[in-house]
Amino acid sequence: MILYRVPDVGLSHVRLVPVLEHEGRFYDVPDGSLTTLMLAHEDVSGYLESLTAGPPRAGAPDPKDFQAPVENQEVWAAGVTYFRSRVARMEESEQAGNFYDRVYTAERPELFFKCLPWKVVGPNAPVAIRSDAKWSVPEPELVLVVSPKGRIVGYTIGNDMSSRDIEGENPLYLPQAKIYDGSCAIGPGILIRNQPLPPPTRITLEIERAGQPVFSGQTALTEMKRNPQELVEYLYRHQTFPAGAFLFTGTGIVPPDSFTLHHGDIIRIAIAGIGTLVNPVG
Repeated sequence: MILYRVPDVGLSHVRLVPVLEHEGRFYDVPDGSLTTLMLAHEDVSGYLESLTAGPPRAGAPDPKDFQAPVENQEVWAAGVTYFRSRVARMEESEQAGNFYDRVYTAERPELFFKCLPWKVVGPNAPVAIRSDAKWSVPEPELVLVVSPKGRIVGYTIGNDMSSRDIEGENPLYLPQAKIYDGSCAIGPGILIRNQPLPPPTRITLEIERAGQPVFSGQTALTEMKRNPQELVEYLYRHQTFPAGAFLFTGTGIVPPDSFTLHHGDIIRIAIAGIGTLVNPVG
């Protein structure tokens, strides 16, 4: 089951509402928001599955109308959770590379704030590269959707846009390298699932420029060092998330040092079972 967020035209305004897709059919969700779902139902998956016993919607929504599935949840991220990201962070930061090696092997994960909910970019909307950066890349990631009580209720796709030259200059510049307008894309929908994703689940990245492929890569969740629930447990230590949270889990796909994004590039990130997140570079 996948939960999407789509426009609903009311009598006087347009609001965004969740719709559920199951086996090719779409269903209305009476609760009206992801936040309400997580607060009202301990078993979100079970409740949504019960809706599929009723009649489907009269028509399927247009995929072009899918919005970022984030409402008022904070968006956080974990770093250096894959061996490949450890190597890349050490390569980009000559002076502080040892820090990233220590983070990779440490008990405590790296966690950082990524984005305010109203700044999240949805599918087909443009992501951005900083004008003061010379080396910008997308970071394709599995994103956890976590309830206010710290339970993983679903999974989606995220693009953690990053300015590698800024971060590499000094680790303390990480907020500037990671947090700026257009730096966070999430979508197209949320795979609602109680069980963890299968370890062989693959993540793929494709970048197109002027109609031609310029980079492609893939990884699998088997390459991830940290357990998703472990990341959630650390995030929720001494923090409350009344509406729940979205948590990026790190990347295992890093383009070569010679590659940087250009305006007009098309980024496609796919995760089996969830779909494909497509964003142009604005």
